[in-house]
Amino acid sequence: MYIVLTIFITLAVAVAMEAVAWFEHRYIMHGFLWIWHEDHHKPIRKGLQLNDLFVLLFALPSFLCIFLGLLYGIWYLPAIGYGLALYGIAYTLFHDIMFHKRVKWLKLKPRGRYFEGIIAAHRLHHRVNEKDGALSFGFLYAPKSYRSPDTWPPKA
Repeated sequence: MYIVLTIFITLAVAVAMEAVAWFEHRYIMHGFLWIWHEDHHKPIRKGLQLNDLFVLLFALPSFLCIFLGLLYGIWYLPAIGYGLALYGIAYTLFHDIMFHKRVKWLKLKPRGRYFEGIIAAHRLHHRVNEKDGALSFGFLYAPKSYRSPDTWPPKA
């Protein structure tokens, strides 16, 4: 029974993380920690960025849930940590590798209506290089309204 619950919690946390990520992106990254996120919105982005500090900040709860859950035998804590990690992996694959092409040797080609929407939404978000005025703060979900003929196929 614990295995089924662990899988359910892991998947539920991973899905719920999109709402958490939207909130963090809108009110933290484009809010009081804009100083870290600003370089990510600059036209030339090579190498490490201050924005990459968010990876460490957001990975910490995942690590702590897994570590403390295993250490103290709290069965559901690692499941939460796995869900956080699963979302982080999906985010990295889409945002850093597929969209921003930060890992040059790894080529992931977006195909299909789902990717059409999130690529269009993310492209729209990056049209603004300032703290205020950006739209579309999600990472792995975009409303169907972003899937229109003029946004697909994506332009490099």
